[in-house]
Amino acid sequence: MSPRTPTDQAAGRPGSDRVAAGRHGWATAFGVALTGLASMVVVAALGLWAAGATDLPQDAFPRVVAATVVTAVGGTVELSGDAGGLADTRAGLTVIPLSVTLVGALVAAAGFLRPLRHRAVAGARELAGWAARIAVLWLLGLLGLALAARQTFAIDLGNDTLNDLGDLFGVHPEVGFTTDVPLTLLVGVLWLAGVLLLALLVSPGAPLPARLLRFQESVRPAAYAMVALLLACVVVGLVVALVVAATRGHAPETLAVVLLGLPNLVWMVFTLGLGATWNGRVDGPFGLPMPHVLDEVLRGKETAALNLSSMAEYDGRVWWLVVVDVVLLLGAAFVMAARSPARTRAWRHAVHMAAALVLTVLTICLLGRVSAHYGLTVLGINDLAGLSGDLFLRPEVWSALGLAALWGLVTGFLGALLARPVHRRGATGPPPGQG
Repeated sequence: MSPRTPTDQAAGRPGSDRVAAGRHGWATAFGVALTGLASMVVVAALGLWAAGATDLPQDAFPRVVAATVVTAVGGTVELSGDAGGLADTRAGLTVIPLSVTLVGALVAAAGFLRPLRHRAVAGARELAGWAARIAVLWLLGLLGLALAARQTFAIDLGNDTLNDLGDLFGVHPEVGFTTDVPLTLLVGVLWLAGVLLLALLVSPGAPLPARLLRFQESVRPAAYAMVALLLACVVVGLVVALVVAATRGHAPETLAVVLLGLPNLVWMVFTLGLGATWNGRVDGPFGLPMPHVLDEVLRGKETAALNLSSMAEYDGRVWWLVVVDVVLLLGAAFVMAARSPARTRAWRHAVHMAAALVLTVLTICLLGRVSAHYGLTVLGINDLAGLSGDLFLRPEVWSALGLAALWGLVTGFLGALLARPVHRRGATGPPPGQG
């Protein structure tokens, strides 16, 4: 048998496909899907345990864990309420636990790339078949979680008088959640496709179809730099959280934030350091897993603008966020330039950095939105038993994207200058085929 060549692999010949199928067949795909979902379940369970969710009535903890994983992949969990004929309830929740999302994405991406390592190119049919095997098994696991993510809770009205009134008027409020299964499966498979595609774009050792090799010099360094930037933000946030837990206490609450929503917080704070503004409100029993200064800006106002200026009125140290962002962005720009061919000009690095940062900030703006509300009304009386509340947090997207473009142009150009002394692949000169 003659040895296989990269050309054989790119062409997708039958012999190459049989070898590839043996390397990453159904058994391997099952392992990737299982470890990806299992890692998300474990992180969600630990985070909810730290938040005290094990005390939920009716043994609801496993179903809440399932609902958390469903929302982590973009699935839809719908809240519902019932309070009898003379009362009305309203409830809604929109939030993505990005710590769970991030862990699942990293584990699934690593499993997807593992059988493909040590190769230069791979056929499009081979990559599509490998991704499809994972997707089928992923959907089966997600279907089980979506079907399990449903529960109804009875709400305690709080004291004997209110309970007597509830019995008199037949008011026995309940709130529950269920899953939109078809929509969850659709969004879940799109989420997985995005993760696997991003893994191919980011990993420098991942093989690409021959037709796409020409794009790797411009796309891969920028994609790698942005993923490194986001992970660096999470690492910085993790260090700060551990220091806060060690010096100020509240270890369970801090652990819950780390395991459920640390990226939600640190990526939003990163955009604030760029100068972006988020509008929000915190009212009632709800609260945001964020530093006290952010909660102070948002609480009790109809709609508050959350930015560096408004936070500085409570704590002037927030201006250090600008310094942190400068360091992180220059580091990302340096990494991008150092991984690019030496012939790439500085202005091209600036443009690539700006485009990549705009897409990154747009992703943060779309994933970081938070909305929650609950209300109980009896005989037209609102906020019965102090149970009503409202919380939302949303960005001013266009201004954030404009600031990201400006920051990207400046730091991309400076990063290219910083990377000039670094030895890089590709001699300075015209691109291949032009000299």
